Amino acid sequence: MAYKVIVARKILRNLSKMPEIVQKRFDLLYEILTHEGQTGANQWHNYGKLGENKYHCHLNYSYVACWRHEKKTIIIEVYYVGSREDAPYA
Repeated sequence: MAYKVIVARKILRNLSKMPEIVQKRFDLLYEILTHEGQTGANQWHNYGKLGENKYHCHLNYSYVACWRHEKKTIIIEVYYVGSREDAPYA
């Protein structure tokens, strides 16, 4: 099943300012989420569930991505990509 992954333009603008390796790892994460769904990234470093419908993983030591997925839908919303210090883990 293919999932629809939504990434806000603001996140994409911020991502373009991040190191190239982080951009490439996010591209890979995007593909995994599209093809395997919210738990497809479970083999990534520090993958974890943040809440009932929220997940995150580290793109590298300094950067993380957070997303949400409502059950019984094919839409995954990436709501944060950035510094792990500023990540909305709550």
